Amino acid sequence: MIEIRNVHIDRYISPLREGGSLPAIVEADDGFLYALKFKGAGQGTKALIADLIGAELARLAGLKVPEVVFGYLPDGYGRTEPDEEIQDLLKWSVGLNFGIHYLQGAITFDPVAHEIDETLASKIVWLDAFLMNIDRTARNTNLLNWKDEIWLIDHGASLYFHHNPSAWKEQSQRPFINIKDHVLLNKATQLKEVNEHMLAAISEENIKAVVELIPEEWLETDDTISKELYLDFLGARRTNSEAFLNEAINAR
Repeated sequence: MIEIRNVHIDRYISPLREGGSLPAIVEADDGFLYALKFKGAGQGTKALIADLIGAELARLAGLKVPEVVFGYLPDGYGRTEPDEEIQDLLKWSVGLNFGIHYLQGAITFDPVAHEIDETLASKIVWLDAFLMNIDRTARNTNLLNWKDEIWLIDHGASLYFHHNPSAWKEQSQRPFINIKDHVLLNKATQLKEVNEHMLAAISEENIKAVVELIPEEWLETDDTISKELYLDFLGARRTNSEAFLNEAINAR
């Protein structure tokens, strides 16, 4: 059973301006710092759902991901915030938000400066093809180098089928052509070799366990999405894995 801790946000420290949705560094009641994404941001709860699913499936596949938490903001939080844009964001984000443990001192992965194991690169490419993650490019790797290990962050641009959920079945069968822009594609020499491992890690049982983590309040704001929708899409995506696997292999 997968468990996600709930923490109460005690202090808003600073915005992470590099994120278009104005994520922030916050301190929680457990004394730790988190990078928090707010459900009141422009992309809404769909981005948080994609982040949650991507992070926990990556973890099940043996990849390094910072601990995920649900960060609770109480009603009235942020009234003294001087920045009106941030104050509005906090007001619209009362309830549960998506947080990851803040990796103090981590640096952005640079494919030129940093080495990466080809098997690890292949697992990451496979995962991003499965999730249809358009946001792991040379321009924005969404990979961190922390304590000499590669950590995955920010899967919020994944699973973009949910912006047009009526076409989920068709989209689940498509190869992921954007994989050609993946920052690790040229290092992913073991895609065929990792396929069996990834399919075993991202089993139907594990997919269900991860989808069950989605807070109900993230689904209440949009009646076009549901846990069943994500289960159906991810299950079909897994069944049709040969399509995105071959696309990634051919893109190399």
